Amino acid sequence: MRDFVSKHAKNIKPSGIRKFFDIVAERKDVISLGVGEPDFITPWDIRDAGINVIKRGYTQYTSNKGLPALRTEISGYLMRSFGVEFSSDDIIVTVGASEAIDLALRAVVDEGDEILVPDPSYVSYKPCVELSGGVAVPIPTDGKNGFKLTPEAIEQVITKKTKAIIFPYPNNPTGGIMEREYIEKIIPVILKYDLLVISDEIYAELTYGAPHCSIASFPEMKDRVILINGFSKAFAMTGWRIGFVCANNDLTSAMLKIHQYTTICAPIFSQYAALQALKSGRENNFETVREMCDEYNKRRRLMCDAFKKMGLECFEPKGAFYIFPSVESTGLTGEEFATKLLEEKKVAVVPGNAFGDFGKYYVRCSYAYSIKDLIEATERIAEFVKELKNKK
Repeated sequence: MRDFVSKHAKNIKPSGIRKFFDIVAERKDVISLGVGEPDFITPWDIRDAGINVIKRGYTQYTSNKGLPALRTEISGYLMRSFGVEFSSDDIIVTVGASEAIDLALRAVVDEGDEILVPDPSYVSYKPCVELSGGVAVPIPTDGKNGFKLTPEAIEQVITKKTKAIIFPYPNNPTGGIMEREYIEKIIPVILKYDLLVISDEIYAELTYGAPHCSIASFPEMKDRVILINGFSKAFAMTGWRIGFVCANNDLTSAMLKIHQYTTICAPIFSQYAALQALKSGRENNFETVREMCDEYNKRRRLMCDAFKKMGLECFEPKGAFYIFPSVESTGLTGEEFATKLLEEKKVAVVPGNAFGDFGKYYVRCSYAYSIKDLIEATERIAEFVKELKNKK
């Protein structure tokens, strides 16, 4: 019998995160710092909105684009929070930001197109580019400058085949952000080479110190940006699978056709829950979101202090809820470090190479866990690092 699996599917590597945590799932004695998921429960008023919709029998499809009221609320939220102007017609409600990434790439990538992807960055970008028939080209980033994109780094990898750049800030796994003055430096490069920007802003509400700046807020960029965001991180709504994508009419029309044939629409009860999240946020000035962010900030400082005391080089994250220490000084790669740490100290972290080749000597630790677990985990990691140094 012939091989029925497509070349694209065959060549895609399994998720480096999931592959590692399939092992972790089988062990009950492990402290895990691996999953990028808020440890907060979805606020009650949001849950209640979803429950009430089901009780009232709202179990049908919505329009493909999503509930008009939700899209209107998203439009207002983007303008008030980030100075980004998209009308409700420019917005498609998606099954999480993950579907939005897939839609954006499938709508713009032709066979052989090169898409620039900062390295390290979220695990799904490169596979989704390849599944769309494109070529993912890494842009190296460095902890010494906060894992920021620079004009020089972008220009070094641009070719005649380059069509778009993925702009994933605040960044998973590094916690890096791009402040306004740094975005201003790369815009001339984007315009010079006529690039599209796919801006994944799922962690926009989770920054520490400097507020998030959206590249879509620059007037000259609006028509060449696909903005992706969602409710999973800021509103603790991961399991509701609700996100959105915004762009000009040509791009949204293309994405909508793919969305119609593959997903139809996001779940109706999740859409009503998201509508409540934005309404209640507007009414209480996003107090709940800020409380979560403040708690993450405490944990962030705890983790930074812990890794500095261990003697591991560590960039202080400015966004999201991850810390990305270098373990090169231990003589191990990130994958070796993570494997031995799990075996010897029963602490799970993610090897940095799951996020790109330039993460080879790093590990990602999520601090979306309780203070108690973080203290216990960092104490075990400190013991492990000390033992490694004593063996040298």
